[in-house]
Amino acid sequence: MEKSDLLELLGKRIKELRLERGMSQVDLVAKMQGNIDTTNISRIEAGRTNPTVYSLYRLSEALEISMSELVNFDIKK
Repeated sequence: MEKSDLLELLGKRIKELRLERGMSQVDLVAKMQGNIDTTNISRIEAGRTNPTVYSLYRLSEALEISMSELVNFDIKK
């Protein structure tokens, strides 16, 4: 699997979880309480950037889920 494919799957998962909670990207950024903006969330959800482990941790905290749940998606080879 290519890196870009994996980032796209991760981004879709984050967006899916955010929408399930009825949150906008602005809402998500507000819950993250840190140096991140909606542009960066948009890039992550689109699979155009590789978030750090710390960013994934902050996303999972803001979405009120475990990190393992955040990255729980099917990888089709």
